Formats: sequence, C-alpha cells, structure tokens
Amino acid sequence: MMRSVILLVLFPVAVFAQQAVVDENYVRGCFSQELAGSNLPECVGDAASTCQSAPGNDTTIGIALCIQAETTVWDALLNEQYNLRRPELTEESAELANQLRDAQRAWINFRDAECGLQYSLRLGGSIRTIIAANCVLAETAERALELRDLGKME
Repeated sequence: MMRSVILLVLFPVAVFAQQAVVDENYVRGCFSQELAGSNLPECVGDAASTCQSAPGNDTTIGIALCIQAETTVWDALLNEQYNLRRPELTEESAELANQLRDAQRAWINFRDAECGLQYSLRLGGSIRTIIAANCVLAETAERALELRDLGKME
C-alpha cells in the first residue's frame, strides 16, 4: 500500500523527468568523495538545487522533477553497490548474501513507508510532494553509502 503512495506521489515527476537534468558526474563525485561511515553528505541535493535554477523548474513540480532526477543517479549508485557487495558476500557465505538481500528488501519497505508517512503528514499541502521526494532522495543516498561501506567499518 505505501509503495503505491510513493508511486502516486512521484508519478507526475516520472512522466516529465526528461525536463529535469542533473549533473550525474557531480552526484557520483559526491558519492565517491564522502568518507566511510558518513550518514548523509552535505552535497546530497546540490545537483537538484542547481537543476531548479533552470527555467520552469522553480515550481513545485519542477522542484520535485529535479529531486527525482538526482534520486535516479543515487538509485543507480545504490544498485551498483548492491551488485558489487552481493557477490563479495556470496564468496564468504551464501547466508551472508541472503541476509543482504533480505535487508535490502526490508530497507525498501522502510523507505516506502517512511516517505509515505512524510507525504501523508502534509495532507492538503503542495509541499508534501517535495517533502516526499526529498525523503526518497535522502534515504536512497544514505543507503547507497551504507552499501558501499558494508563491512568496511570496524
């Protein structure tokens, strides 16, 4: 049910995503330069903010489009990291790889529920679309870094 809420919140964003462009190299630089163990880097959201300065992107929908465009890059990073970590864990133990899979599935459910809650808390306000989009961006960026650093923290 919550996954449906997130999809409904971001559906208009997905339809018009070709209008919002972010600097993928900037986002990837943010990802690669952040120190291990960091929660949410200050650079998260910068690419979306720059995108919002383009003509027409200063509206609620434009802002949400820019946030989703940055989220798309972070999501690609997250998937890259998952696809790197899973085989590494499989070499150690099939059980560890399965635990990562289960944790990732649980995280997706958490992200959808949390961001759905953030959306619902602002019922009746147009800002809720931006808040929900920011929630998905922040959760996705943080998880991409967690997967990158998985097993590296002692």
